[in-house]
Formats: sequence, structure tokens, C-alpha cells
Amino acid sequence: MKRKLKKLRNISFDELRVRGRQAMAAFAERQNLSKRAKLMTDAAFLELLSPQPNSFKSASQLLDHFRERRSPKFFPAFDDPQSTIHEFRKRWPREVEEIVRRADRVLGGRFDLLGFRQLSFGNPVDWHIEPVACKRAPLVHWSRLNFLDADRFGDKKITWELNRHQYFVILGQAYWLTRDERYVESVATHINSWCAANPPKLGINWASSLEVAFRSISWLWALNFFKLSASFKPETFSILAKFLYINAIHLETYLSTYFSPNTHLTGEALGLFYIGTMLPEFK
Repeated sequence: MKRKLKKLRNISFDELRVRGRQAMAAFAERQNLSKRAKLMTDAAFLELLSPQPNSFKSASQLLDHFRERRSPKFFPAFDDPQSTIHEFRKRWPREVEEIVRRADRVLGGRFDLLGFRQLSFGNPVDWHIEPVACKRAPLVHWSRLNFLDADRFGDKKITWELNRHQYFVILGQAYWLTRDERYVESVATHINSWCAANPPKLGINWASSLEVAFRSISWLWALNFFKLSASFKPETFSILAKFLYINAIHLETYLSTYFSPNTHLTGEALGLFYIGTMLPEFK
């Protein structure tokens, strides 16, 4: 109690204000009072994005816009995919086989994470399980989860590492190198599965703003790898765009300003920078 009182005396007014605002936002979410924490209908989302009323009338039109727009640009390698692929094959010919091998392991439901080899998270993927300790996090509001409790959740970092979806880049590279639509279909399946299993604000994958940021970055890389593929459907793009919008709101609401202001806050800022830069349609 003395330690807590001493810590409270040393807290600045600004920290109290920020933490209080975040606590109130989490309370409103738990009570189902926050509209900003709910998944919108297609119509509401399209109207929200429109620079003018009725600019986008369907998810298909929105995806066509994303495919055809000339700005903002992603990294220069995406300006001319064929030249990028040619240059890659010329410089690192042995890496092509390794990338395809890693991507195929993902297709088989095996993941190399944090030094663990070929971990299985089930088929279909269970996005809430920690497979080493065989612990599964419950689907409750993220603020109710004490993810530091290893006895209950296992090593949260293993669960989070999968849910960062950074392996989407490997699947994207394999797709560019082979034009095998299986890699696009796998990413689309994982996106739809993840969004269905992780409703806004529920579960361990919403419990850290840094994880929300990293996942958002991975999704934007995936969009740029797969946007021209016929296997990447408007419905998948629509659900992903909605979640990216909610992710951005979540990040700006729950920045780790007074939790871990170095590593966490920097990563969260990067996530907001990616979303804000690559999706200016988000008013």
C-alpha cells in the first residue's frame, strides 16, 4: 500500500488524465456503449470513407479504387513487380527455394516462431492458443485479461507472434516468385478466420496496442502483395479495411504513453503512420 501511495504521489496530472481517459474508454467498450469499438455495416463503412456522398457503392468498387489509385505509393519495389522479381532472382537465386519452402510450411499449418520449429496452432488455426503450454485465452474484453499470468495463458509472446501475421510477407514473396494462387488463398483464409475469431476488443490479441500496430503493418504489406490477384476478393478487402479502421482508433486511444514509452510507443506510432499514410481514405 505504501508503494502504491508513493507511486500515486509521483504521477503527473497529465498521466492521470491520459490513464483516466483510457480507463473510461475501456469501460465504455465493456458496457457496449462505444460505437467506435463496433464493426460497421458495409454501407456505414463506405459512407464513412467517401470523400463525397455515395463515392463508393460497394466493396468491389472500393477494392477497384485501391487497385487503380496511383498514390500513395508503397515501397519502390512494388512500383514494378516484374523488375523486382527479376532482380531478386539474379542477386539471390538460392533464396527463392528457401522462401517457397517456408511458405509451403505455412500452407501446411506449421510455423517457425521465436526459436520454436514447426509449431501447430490447429487446423483451422486457433488464434487464441499457446501451443507449447497448451493454454487458451478466453474471449473476453481485452482489459479483463491479465496476460502476464503464465499459469493461465502460457507464454503470451508465442500467441502474439503468430497473430502479428508477419509470415504474410513470406507468402507474398512466394506468390510473386511463383504466381501460385494458393498463397493468396491462404492469406485470405487466415484474414477471414482471424476477423471472425477476434471481434473488436475481445480476446488476448487486442490486449497490447503494440500487437495491434504490428498486425496492421503486416496487413498493409499483404494488401500490396496480393491486391491484383483474382483470389483476393472484395469481401476479404472489406473486412480487412474495417478492422484496419478500428485498429487505428484503438491505437490512438490506447497509446502506451505511460506504460512503455520507448519500444511500445514507437511501434504504435509506426502502426499509425502506416495506416494513416497508406489509407488516406480514412477521414
